[in-house]
Amino acid sequence: MKASMFRSVEAALRRAASASSSSSKHLLRRSYSSDSKPERKVAVLGAAGGIGQPLALLMKLNPLVSSLSLYDIAGTPGVAADVSHINTRSQVAGYVGEEQLGQALEGADVVIIPAGVPRKPGMTRDDLFNINAGIVKSLCTAIAKYCPNALVNMISNPVNSTVPIAAEVFKKAGTYDEKKLFGVTTLDVVRAKTFYAGKAKVPVAEVNVPVVGGHAGITILPLFSQATPKSNLSDEDIKALTKRTQDGGTEVVEAKAGKGSATLSMAYAGAIFADACLKGLNGVPDVVECSFVQSSITELPFFASKVKLGKNGVEEVLGLGPLSDYEKQGLASLIPELKSSIEKGIKFANQ
Repeated sequence: MKASMFRSVEAALRRAASASSSSSKHLLRRSYSSDSKPERKVAVLGAAGGIGQPLALLMKLNPLVSSLSLYDIAGTPGVAADVSHINTRSQVAGYVGEEQLGQALEGADVVIIPAGVPRKPGMTRDDLFNINAGIVKSLCTAIAKYCPNALVNMISNPVNSTVPIAAEVFKKAGTYDEKKLFGVTTLDVVRAKTFYAGKAKVPVAEVNVPVVGGHAGITILPLFSQATPKSNLSDEDIKALTKRTQDGGTEVVEAKAGKGSATLSMAYAGAIFADACLKGLNGVPDVVECSFVQSSITELPFFASKVKLGKNGVEEVLGLGPLSDYEKQGLASLIPELKSSIEKGIKFANQ
């Protein structure tokens, strides 16, 4: 990669990270330009996969990462060697197989889990459950042992169930901290921003749209009534944008015609959220992202909403704010489905 091209990529990532939290743009820029940054180890579990490889690249480009640990059941040494040649701050190590998992995790500040099988045409997130739930349970058992204080970013689907599985595993191990477990729903926000900007004809870098609920189908509830900058979209437009945001994953699966799922956009979203976690750990104030976390803002034990990130992970779970009548209906509709998915995860973890 030529130096000029790298600078272009890095600059784009900086702009994207800055746009992800409009209330702290100057602080985000300052954190990137600062010369003295804490040592931070990030581990990616599933680093040789479709999400894992571009995610590994994006984390290698992040100047807040000093040590990048890449783990998978196969192929990781090659990915690590490839990424390690990039002239950025972090040292890269690749680990392969169960016997090296502890090494990969030891001392990690942030663990990102994209491990598991991807969706295929006709497959729902629920179809992924039995395979991915077992993988997540095993990985979280190792996290509890080797880096119990790490912030855990769960990407493996179905997130509505895998986050409760992780919580139960950590509870059994005596290491559960509700402030340090996150379901990564950032891709829903990324899609909502993109689709809204296109329809409202506003610059996408200036757009912010909270997305609440869960991370599958109708449990994804974009709050376009709270979108900024404001626009005068019709009720029909809002309904269409909501549906497209909810079906974004299916749109990609079908477009790839059996060749994969949303890997590149998911890696980008995962990198944005991990960057927010690192900024929070480093004491950057006013870092806010949407995430699926333990919550009391509804009757459900887990719920996605805006979360303020700090030195211990979740600093504050923010409320839903004012909802339109359409959004209130959406909230009422998603509760039973999300409740079922959460209970399914808890049941699996306790088998």
